[in-house]
Amino acid sequence: MSTAQVTWQMPGRLEVLGKHTDYGGGRVLVCAVDRGVTVHAAVIAGADGTLEATTDVVDGSLRLRAGEEAGLPAGHWGRYLQTVLDRLTANFGALPAARLEISSTLPPASGMSSSSALLTGTALALADLAGLPSTETWQAQIPDRVAVAGYAASIENGKTFGTLAGRTGVGTSGGSLDHTGMLTSEAGMLSYAEFDPMRILDRVALPEEWSFVVAVSGVLAEKTGGAQEAYNRGPALLGELLARWNRRTGRADASLQAALRGVLGEDLAGPVAVDEEPRLAPLLLVAEPGSERERLEQFVRESAELVPAAHRALRDGDLDAFAAAVRTSQRFAATHLGNQVPETIELVRLAEELGARAASAFGAGFGGSVWGLVPTSGADVFAADWLARYRASGPGQAHDRATTLVTRPGPAGMRVE
Repeated sequence: MSTAQVTWQMPGRLEVLGKHTDYGGGRVLVCAVDRGVTVHAAVIAGADGTLEATTDVVDGSLRLRAGEEAGLPAGHWGRYLQTVLDRLTANFGALPAARLEISSTLPPASGMSSSSALLTGTALALADLAGLPSTETWQAQIPDRVAVAGYAASIENGKTFGTLAGRTGVGTSGGSLDHTGMLTSEAGMLSYAEFDPMRILDRVALPEEWSFVVAVSGVLAEKTGGAQEAYNRGPALLGELLARWNRRTGRADASLQAALRGVLGEDLAGPVAVDEEPRLAPLLLVAEPGSERERLEQFVRESAELVPAAHRALRDGDLDAFAAAVRTSQRFAATHLGNQVPETIELVRLAEELGARAASAFGAGFGGSVWGLVPTSGADVFAADWLARYRASGPGQAHDRATTLVTRPGPAGMRVE
């Protein structure tokens, strides 16, 4: 059933662990944060497929039309709206003319998925205006929140979702972690998720006496230009390694996670010593020595060992084991994944010096943010001290732009009645 106006609140997300595993079908620990993007949408008079939009983040307004190039620069917020408008129109038909009023409490380009929150909130608001969730096609292809997350991710990366044909996305080849974090979370809980098949394996509580402090490094985590190329090399490399694996084995695995299950079995929750696990040898041999082998090792350890170990540790209340998994993950991000910058490395070091129980950079990398797990009672003081030390550690625009925030796992995105 269509509606004349609707408001969606879409939170940002915190990738607790699972660095660049989602687009390989792997496992993650993720949660929503307690701030995000609000999209208010209303039907207006005008031609179908027309969209007007304003935001409190920047001045000015936009007027877009389905199927027409607006000439916006790469990374412009309006390109996310255009991508949603074009994809929904292609999959479901013309949408009613609408006006969007968008506000955000998320730091932009911070690695907390402000762009994915904008895209997902816009998609669900426009879908509600047009009554798409009540159509047979929507109900058959997008039956639950996990499927909504998958479809939102496909709008962003341009891939086909079920029978809903893909088209040009926003230019990045990412997975579904962001959208899953913001659409399937529960307050106070971390989601333990996998992406081939796409499912929530478990939810585990973060005790109330612990909170996340996020330090925004000031190095913008924008997925445009050279940063976009660097980000997209990750999915492309994993795709090439998977293709080699399938050619050599005669298998038809849809992801590296499926290949891992093929060699390790369905239960990937045990320790995986990459160099000592003979069953992994055939998979690792598809990668050439050097950067290819390092990237594959990072994926295997992150998805098959570190994320399951961190989940198990939180289940058992063992913060020592959780911190050990996080520390190894962060080290591999720097040495094998290669998506860290000096600022994020410095923030992790400073957080540990200040007594954070664990600390990790998160998101696409090449900038962005770092989380530190600290006692809730002292989180505000920790945040202030962390920011002061970081700013004192190196003058420059990035350090001057840095900010901190305190959050606990928040609820999923919701329609506000």
